Amino acid sequence: MAHVAEWKKKEVEFLTNLIKSYPVIALVDVAGVPAYPLSKMRDKLRGKALLRVSRNTLIELAIKRAAKELNEPELEKLADYIQGGAGILVTEMNPFKLYKLLEESKTPAPAKPGAVAPKDVVIPAGPTSIAPGPLVGEMQALGIPARIERGKVTIQKDYTVLKAGEVITEQLARILNALGIEPLEVGLNLLAAYEDGIIYTPEVLAIDEEEYIEMLRRAYMHAFNLSVNTAYPTKQTIEAIIQRAFLGAKNVAVEAGYITPETIEEIFGRAIRAVLLIAQNLPEELLDEKTKELLNAQVQIAVASQPAQEEKAEEVEEEEEEEEEVSEEDALAGLGALFG
Repeated sequence: MAHVAEWKKKEVEFLTNLIKSYPVIALVDVAGVPAYPLSKMRDKLRGKALLRVSRNTLIELAIKRAAKELNEPELEKLADYIQGGAGILVTEMNPFKLYKLLEESKTPAPAKPGAVAPKDVVIPAGPTSIAPGPLVGEMQALGIPARIERGKVTIQKDYTVLKAGEVITEQLARILNALGIEPLEVGLNLLAAYEDGIIYTPEVLAIDEEEYIEMLRRAYMHAFNLSVNTAYPTKQTIEAIIQRAFLGAKNVAVEAGYITPETIEEIFGRAIRAVLLIAQNLPEELLDEKTKELLNAQVQIAVASQPAQEEKAEEVEEEEEEEEEVSEEDALAGLGALFG
């Protein structure tokens, strides 16, 4: 750099030291971001990240020099992602939080001819503030369901005029601006981020948090069930394992008639029910008063529960009739879902 301007040397040195001073280095595209929104974004980043806008060639030199001085060859690959009007963003925030912060800091912007829509653009149904005029014909030419009602232009139903990634035409930009729809976003677009030898791209960083939380929840439940079923004790599963073992031992003891303080009630309950079952078939003169009382109580319970049983039987019959109406194809589909 012997014949390079002094300010460029100082800039590369400054950027190199900046990169070496932070664990996370990100490249952002500031092209097309007006000065005022950019200053507002700097305010939002203050205390969380430091943004330095510079020339692409100087940023590339700084990244390569820092990679060499830090002995981190993977860092040098970050320079491959420089494009547009690049800037360096350094922070101690992990790349995922940084990406989320940058996305949340973006603000809506009016449509511009030639710009690419970042997401689907939908014109909502309902009345507009547009008076009748040539614009109505332009809308209808693009397939937008517009008509004049009570002296104003009304959109008959929600209509998608652009898919994400499509280019905004001059005609469509004029319509969207007239409707007050701002399909673009002004903000810092993260190009790539580097941390601990790994380069993260926006595709990796743009995660659905709720989906991942649900995946972790399911993974936890599967691991929990596996631990309990294999009797592998952990801090989280030891209680369930002991409870499962206790219930299994109790069931074995009850079946074997082994009396303990925990099993005596169930064992005697079974014995009494067996005795009453035999007593039902014996002549009444052979029964003592206590046995007769128990049998009468059993009959009263059965009579009291009969209406509920009949109602339940009617519900079962109705369900069976409905099930008969289900096609064989639906039944097979349900069976497939059951065994998934």
